[in-house]
Formats: sequence, C-alpha cells, structure tokens
Amino acid sequence: MSKQVNTADEQDEIQHMDYIYMVNDDKLMIRMNAELDHHLAEEMRQVIDDVIDKRGVTHIVFDFTKVDFMDSAGIGLIMGRYKKVMDKGDITIVGVRESVKRILLISGLHKIVNIYELKGQEA
Repeated sequence: MSKQVNTADEQDEIQHMDYIYMVNDDKLMIRMNAELDHHLAEEMRQVIDDVIDKRGVTHIVFDFTKVDFMDSAGIGLIMGRYKKVMDKGDITIVGVRESVKRILLISGLHKIVNIYELKGQEA
C-alpha cells in the first residue's frame, strides 16, 4: 500500500494502489480498487474530507466496479461524506455488485445516495 501523502490542492488526480481519485470543479470521482474495509475507509475518510475542505467539492461519485466486499466502516465512510455535502450536493455510487448492493439496502443508504448497479456482472 502506498503511503504517499498529497494535499488536495496539489493535483487533480491521485493514484494509489487501492484507489484513484480525480477532482473536476466541484466533483470528486473515486475509483476503488480494493475491499472497502476499516483500514481503507479510515484512509479514504481523511483523503475525501481534505478534498471537500480544500477544493469545495459538493458532488461525490464512488466507482465500486472492483469492490466485492464492504463492511460497516464503508457504510460509515459514505454516511459521513453524505453529511458533509448534503446541503449543496450529493453522492452517487456506480458499478455496485450484488454483494455490496445488499449491504447498501440493509443499511438504508439507498434512501440518501444514488446507486447504480454493475451491469453484466458474473454470478
């Protein structure tokens, strides 16, 4: 896992072993490349909050195409970022696999974030 530290105003795109994020105006796109567990969620929380605070991001898109597992820390990550942007923006999750979709539905996150399933996924 890379431990390179970048501030939100250094670059518009940051690549990391477990994620890539890109900032464009008030939008943040995060492509996850690993399980969203408590280890990754804590790091992502710091990165996303830094980008929100320094770049004025109000719209967040999580690309979960490669995420096949998410625990309660992932739910907390999404919920906390929703609370930060809900007044002026929104959160969208794309590429959701069936296993993660169940967690999003059980947690109730589907009521506050836009969720789009991964099409053509293997069983």
